[in-house]
Amino acid sequence: MSHSVVFLLFVAGISEAVGRYWPFAVRRPGISQPATTGLLLVGGLIEAAVFALWPITAWALAGVLPSSVPPNGFPAWTPGTIAPLVFTGVLALPCLGPVFRWLFVAAAGAGLAGLLAEATALEWRAAAGCVAVAAAGTQAAAQAVRHLAVQAAETWRPIA
Repeated sequence: MSHSVVFLLFVAGISEAVGRYWPFAVRRPGISQPATTGLLLVGGLIEAAVFALWPITAWALAGVLPSSVPPNGFPAWTPGTIAPLVFTGVLALPCLGPVFRWLFVAAAGAGLAGLLAEATALEWRAAAGCVAVAAAGTQAAAQAVRHLAVQAAETWRPIA
């Protein structure tokens, strides 16, 4: 993975974290700036990891399909395919709504499906199905972790 792709993954993760954190921060105005910065950095790293795992999971799913040939390369993110993810959180979630967020994610998924189809000799529809299932799986796992983290944060009370 090139440095520009790693940087864009981190920016996309921060973008997603800001989009998810914004409603939380509005409801809890007493959170300090260092706590906010820490939450955004940790959330950004987690979201970047979820985005980075997306092509790996899709590639693993494509390898299980009987119609795929042994892959001739790993479908990795490129700056062009990851660019829509940079806009998902900050631009789409708080300003335009979840529908636009899913349109940006679908655009990134379409680019990833093309890379996967080339790497595994699957037709584009089968590759897009692998990408969609991988996206749903990684997002479900990440959502479960987010839910547990929110529950832990709500029950945690500092010792006074």
